[in-house]
Amino acid sequence: MRVLAAMSGGVDSAVAAARAVEAGHDVVGVHLALSRMPGTLRTGSRGCCTIEDSMDAQRAANIIGIPYYVWDFSERFKQDVVDDFVSEYSAGRTPNPCMRCNERIKFAALLEKAIALGFDAVATGHYANIVTDAGGNKQLHRAAAWAKDQSYVLGVLNTEQINHSMFPLGATPSKAEVRAEAAERGFSVASKPDSHDICFIPDGDTRGWLAERVGAEKGTILERDGSVVGTHEGAHAFTVGQRRGLSLGVPSPDGRPRFVLEVRPKDNTVVVGPKEALDIAEIAGIKISWAGLDPVQSGIVTDPSDPFECEVQIRAHADPVPAVARVVMVGESAELVVTPHVPLNGVAPGQTAVIYVGTRVLGQCTIDRTVSAVPVPAAAAH
Repeated sequence: MRVLAAMSGGVDSAVAAARAVEAGHDVVGVHLALSRMPGTLRTGSRGCCTIEDSMDAQRAANIIGIPYYVWDFSERFKQDVVDDFVSEYSAGRTPNPCMRCNERIKFAALLEKAIALGFDAVATGHYANIVTDAGGNKQLHRAAAWAKDQSYVLGVLNTEQINHSMFPLGATPSKAEVRAEAAERGFSVASKPDSHDICFIPDGDTRGWLAERVGAEKGTILERDGSVVGTHEGAHAFTVGQRRGLSLGVPSPDGRPRFVLEVRPKDNTVVVGPKEALDIAEIAGIKISWAGLDPVQSGIVTDPSDPFECEVQIRAHADPVPAVARVVMVGESAELVVTPHVPLNGVAPGQTAVIYVGTRVLGQCTIDRTVSAVPVPAAAAH
């Protein structure tokens, strides 16, 4: 096949490109320039899309012996990832920019351009597997090593994208083996630190970064019964589950710490309460996509509204939780409702819930609403 290898400048994508060549494919390397003002150097494991990253990718491509290009996707990245991140936070939601980048840049914009240029697939350094079932349908599965599994951040991929994706590292037992292989191949990135945090906020100060773009306006902090217990400098600075930095003027009756339970941007308020109120008995979302055949086509259910057993994962590094999922029609929209067997903790609207059946990624939704496992006492709700 003609394969376009997305090369970030890291060790994973370099080894993935090399393996694609060894598998007999006709490979071309491409580095995506996602930042309008790329830095010259990275700061340890922070940041990406720097000039250094581009040069690292170039050196790896030269060693592999494949053509290499840099494509400017900065405008698309700003619109589809950065602006979306600001918009979601402004709406009181907690977005995952890595999911949006995979959905809209690496496996949408990039794949679209690759197919237009005659490529058959895009290869990346993600740790995940693509399995073909007995009917010839491709499925997305967890990687061999769950410690490094990245199938969660790929949960947004649809059938067409999976059909044109390749993950050469999926069966690799450990990251250490990939680094050792990179060293044997002579890649300078063999010991390069993994990037983390939000790539377009390299200093890690998300609160300060958002304050510059959203603005900060004082508001009130409420208990679940509506009583005012403090003030804040801007609701966007808070996330569900947060404990530190609340500066509450009224102590809780039992002296126990409070946690952020809800952010309400419309009236610029933050709702706090006890830790147990973070337990969530149900989540639901309307932005549903299936990673391959849907539950009916897969034979999991006979009717779209039938409940089925699954596992749900709400963060990239969270453990999957056994649950029951079902699709419910709300007006003309389909809503994916997930009821975990044990409560989830600290779930925020805007997060992505990825549904698994065994090791297979079945689909995902963006969480729109949650139901607390600890409802407000009737006497206190007024």
